[in-house]
Amino acid sequence: MPESAEPTLLGATEIRALATSLNSMPTKKWGQNFVIDPNTVRRIVTQAHVCETDVVVEIGPGLGSLTLALLPKVAKVLAVEIDPVLAGALPATIAMHAPNLKDNLTVINADAMRINELPLNPTHLVANLPYNVSVPVVLHFLETFPSLQEILVMVQAEVADRMAAGPGSKIYGVPSVKMAWYGEVTKAGSVGRNVFWPAPNVDSGLVRLVRKDRGIDPELRELTFAIVDAAFGQRRKTLRTALGSVLGAPQNVENVLRDAGVDSGLRGEQLSLQDFVAIAQLAKKVI
Repeated sequence: MPESAEPTLLGATEIRALATSLNSMPTKKWGQNFVIDPNTVRRIVTQAHVCETDVVVEIGPGLGSLTLALLPKVAKVLAVEIDPVLAGALPATIAMHAPNLKDNLTVINADAMRINELPLNPTHLVANLPYNVSVPVVLHFLETFPSLQEILVMVQAEVADRMAAGPGSKIYGVPSVKMAWYGEVTKAGSVGRNVFWPAPNVDSGLVRLVRKDRGIDPELRELTFAIVDAAFGQRRKTLRTALGSVLGAPQNVENVLRDAGVDSGLRGEQLSLQDFVAIAQLAKKVI
């Protein structure tokens, strides 16, 4: 694409003017905090490791800050927006700021948690995610779209830490294990509060997941995740007590853990993904 065709990115003035023209202010209902700093969206796109053949799904494009930065770098952006006003306005915004790229955008007005199919198979997920749904949305898309090879999302800093945490850490928990099921998770940087409008009360962080085939039977996912949920449901309880809701009688729990090579006196935060999978493999035979 010629240099002159690069889109103009949205700054604070443009974002506020656009919101005013739509009579649409950011709402807590949908966790809306719009990025108003062009350098931040450039940074996200650079960190996303996308190329001109990629199909990117963007969740919560809002007024289009990140969308405009993504479009020149990829083949297609599938923008999933729950807010009908913003979904309706996004094509016009792209047509104004990047007219030669408007056909590379597909806007889907829907709740991301209810999306089960897309017009194209996405290779990447890149998004500034609403804090209140970030983990469920990422896990839903990883499970629903096996074509996704890499994810880069901006989430609340505390959530970013949890997503990337390893066994033995105080912040290691359900998101850590479930994300690890799908691939290698790493933190990709921090983001301050002032790049958003309105500015949130917490800092944000970038998290990357690169999908990895771990050779685990996919049919074990549901049971493994149930065991993970039980193990962390009452963090102070040992596995001996916590897993009864899934594995049944205490003797069942003891037998499964023993055969899996896991000490029943441990707690969930001390187990790796491989430990949870080993428990699930044996539990499948007794429940």
